[in-house]
Formats: sequence, structure tokens, C-alpha cells
Amino acid sequence: MTRFAALAALAFMLAAPFGGGVTGAQAAEPHKVAIHVDENDPQRMNMALNNVQNIKAYYDEKGEDVTIEVVTYGPGLNMLRSDTSPVANRIKMMSMEIANLSFAACGNTRAGMAKKEGKEIPLLDEATEVPSGVVRLMELQEDDYSYIRP
Repeated sequence: MTRFAALAALAFMLAAPFGGGVTGAQAAEPHKVAIHVDENDPQRMNMALNNVQNIKAYYDEKGEDVTIEVVTYGPGLNMLRSDTSPVANRIKMMSMEIANLSFAACGNTRAGMAKKEGKEIPLLDEATEVPSGVVRLMELQEDDYSYIRP
């Protein structure tokens, strides 16, 4: 532990009993959720989006912020394809209504689909391509995101 960190910890411990401590609201860790979609199934896609709405509503009621990222790969990439997504309109609306909501599209899957279909794979405007969906999920979990697979 660095000397600065040790002094800061000591100052915090000394101040806490005298009302200088951190309140519960201040101490709350930020809420972060990664939602995994890897199936080309409209019911599964809608369930993932229902999870987004339910999580957001829960934390809104508590007056707390939440960051949500939906990560797609494999057949689940169809959720974020502008030419195949059965939930494109819902994603567009939710993206306008919910702050801190993002959608990640696996670049490996997109490249594989492009090769197989012989054309570029168009994504929804709301989607951001990441190099690997699996690696993105790992990185989010390493960054303390909760993991949900509907």
C-alpha cells in the first residue's frame, strides 16, 4: 500500500465515527449489467430487452443509475442486423429512452456471416461492433458487470 493510500485510509477511519463518513447513497457501487444474446430467436431477443426495461425501471425507482450493455454474437447477431432484426424498432425506441444503454455486435461473427453470405452485414445504427463478443463479455465481467443470459 502506498503511503498516500495508507494516510487516506487512516483519515477515513478517523473521520467516520464523527459523521464525516460516506453515506449509503454515496457508497453504493455503480450498477453495471451485461446481457448476452447468442440465439436467433425473437422470443429470446425480446426477453433480453424486457430484462433491460425491468432493470432500468427498478433502479429508476430507487433513484440509482445503471449501465446496461447487450452483447450479441453467433446467431444472436441477427438481433442487431438492420436487414434481419425482428426487434429493430424496439431497440431504436429503447435507445432513445434509456441513457447508458448500449448494444455490442461481435466482429468475428459479422465477418463470418459476410463471408458466408457474400455481402457486407449491415448493423443497426444503435449497434457498435466489437472485435469479439465473447471477449467483450469477459472484459465487462472483469470490470464488475453483472452477467445475465436470458
